[in-house]
Amino acid sequence: MTSALTGKRRDDERRRDHEFGVGLPPLLWVPAGLAFALIALPVVGLAVRADWPRVPELLLSGSALDALRLSLVTAAISTTLCIVFGGPLAVVLARGRPAGLSVLRSVVLLPLVLPPVVGGLALLFLLGRTGLLGRGLDLWFGVTIPFSTTAVVLAQTFVALPFLVVSTEGALRTAGQRYEAVAATLGASPGLAFRRVTVPLVLPGLASGAVLAFARCLGEFGATIAFAGSLQGTTRTLPLLVYLERESDVDAAVALSLLLVVVAVTVIAVARPRGVEGSR
Repeated sequence: MTSALTGKRRDDERRRDHEFGVGLPPLLWVPAGLAFALIALPVVGLAVRADWPRVPELLLSGSALDALRLSLVTAAISTTLCIVFGGPLAVVLARGRPAGLSVLRSVVLLPLVLPPVVGGLALLFLLGRTGLLGRGLDLWFGVTIPFSTTAVVLAQTFVALPFLVVSTEGALRTAGQRYEAVAATLGASPGLAFRRVTVPLVLPGLASGAVLAFARCLGEFGATIAFAGSLQGTTRTLPLLVYLERESDVDAAVALSLLLVVVAVTVIAVARPRGVEGSR
């Protein structure tokens, strides 16, 4: 019911905007076009530089396929972790009133401003064999996390989690609490109101955040190389392989870069209409 009301409201707003002729100031098109060019032209440069006759051979090499498989698998796992843990965190930030909320939010957003390699070093000194927690894991359980596929997943989750939290928290704050308040007056428990009202309201923002998190995981480099290293089939994702190949085979690096672009665009094109565009 909430989704139907929200959809009707969006349709009414579009119809009203069309009736009143709401448009854009012409001057906006110039900086907008320059911004688009800044994003699109480097990709065009990659396409022009590519050695297209060699591209199939380069992309079907064993190292490229291993890196692609590892990137997709770890990005999917990391995005799932972001949803499982970041979704509740976003609800707490948007709906809860814990002590020191501003400090808590600042810590959550820290990976957005930290250089990824600093995040990788922080994870290493926390979970490495001599780290704060890693020493105990190694001594008591024989578990070593750095330079493993698990390390790749943790590094990607660390850098991508804020994207999902910000998107989901923003959706919750935009929706407000009026629907939950109505559900409470009708006798719904907090748990029931969360499942039947809050979750449907937040789904578009959560989907948008998941897309952003997956794309960020797919392109993660700095934290991964600092915490997980570069071992083929174990920790060498596509961005790491691009970095290695640029020294020995520029054509391979360009082909792999284009592959990353294609995968990222495909993911966004498939998922974005359901999440972001559906929330308008």
